[in-house]
Amino acid sequence: MRDLLDNTALVLVIVGALNWGSIGLFGIDLVAMLFGGQGALLSRIVYTLVGLAGLWSITLLFKEKHPVHS
Repeated sequence: MRDLLDNTALVLVIVGALNWGSIGLFGIDLVAMLFGGQGALLSRIVYTLVGLAGLWSITLLFKEKHPVHS
Protein backbone atom coordinates (compact mmCIF):
# COMPACT_ATOMS: atom_id res chain seq x y z
CA MET A 1 0.00 0.00 0.00
CA ARG A 2 2.83 2.38 0.85
CA ASP A 3 4.44 1.73 -2.53
CA LEU A 4 1.20 2.74 -4.26
CA LEU A 5 1.09 5.96 -2.25
CA ASP A 6 4.77 6.64 -2.96
CA ASN A 7 4.30 6.10 -6.70
CA THR A 8 1.14 8.21 -6.82
CA ALA A 9 2.92 11.01 -4.98
CA LEU A 10 5.85 10.76 -7.39
CA VAL A 11 3.54 11.06 -10.42
CA LEU A 12 1.81 14.10 -8.90
CA VAL A 13 5.15 15.75 -8.08
CA ILE A 14 6.24 15.19 -11.69
CA VAL A 15 2.98 16.76 -12.90
CA GLY A 16 3.66 19.75 -10.65
CA ALA A 17 7.25 20.04 -11.85
CA LEU A 18 6.21 19.92 -15.50
CA ASN A 19 3.51 22.50 -14.85
CA TRP A 20 5.98 24.86 -13.15
CA GLY A 21 8.43 24.27 -15.98
CA SER A 22 5.82 25.23 -18.55
CA ILE A 23 4.99 28.36 -16.53
CA GLY A 24 8.65 29.33 -16.31
CA LEU A 25 9.54 28.62 -19.92
CA PHE A 26 6.36 29.52 -21.77
CA GLY A 27 4.10 31.36 -19.33
CA ILE A 28 1.50 28.61 -19.69
CA ASP A 29 -0.21 27.06 -16.67
CA LEU A 30 -1.19 23.66 -18.06
CA VAL A 31 -3.31 22.69 -15.05
CA ALA A 32 -5.32 25.90 -15.30
CA MET A 33 -5.62 25.53 -19.06
CA LEU A 34 -6.89 21.95 -18.80
CA PHE A 35 -9.22 22.39 -15.84
CA GLY A 36 -10.85 25.79 -16.32
CA GLY A 37 -8.51 28.42 -14.87
CA GLN A 38 -6.54 28.82 -11.67
CA GLY A 39 -9.62 29.52 -9.57
CA ALA A 40 -11.66 26.61 -10.89
CA LEU A 41 -12.50 23.94 -8.34
CA LEU A 42 -10.88 21.15 -10.34
CA SER A 43 -7.66 23.14 -10.76
CA ARG A 44 -7.57 23.89 -7.05
CA ILE A 45 -8.02 20.19 -6.30
CA VAL A 46 -5.11 19.30 -8.60
CA TYR A 47 -2.92 22.03 -7.04
CA THR A 48 -3.82 20.73 -3.56
CA LEU A 49 -3.05 17.12 -4.49
CA VAL A 50 0.30 18.16 -5.98
CA GLY A 51 1.14 20.08 -2.80
CA LEU A 52 0.21 17.13 -0.59
CA ALA A 53 2.26 14.84 -2.82
CA GLY A 54 5.22 17.17 -2.37
CA LEU A 55 4.85 16.96 1.39
CA TRP A 56 4.55 13.17 1.24
CA SER A 57 7.66 13.01 -0.96
CA ILE A 58 9.69 14.48 1.89
CA THR A 59 9.21 11.13 3.64
CA LEU A 60 10.87 9.41 0.68
CA LEU A 61 14.13 11.12 1.59
CA PHE A 62 14.17 9.25 4.89
CA LYS A 63 12.83 5.92 3.62
CA GLU A 64 15.14 3.00 4.31
CA LYS A 65 16.78 1.88 1.11
CA HIS A 66 17.03 -1.80 0.28
CA PRO A 67 19.82 -3.02 -2.00
CA VAL A 68 18.79 -4.44 -5.34
CA HIS A 69 19.74 -8.09 -5.78
CA SER A 70 20.74 -9.25 -9.25
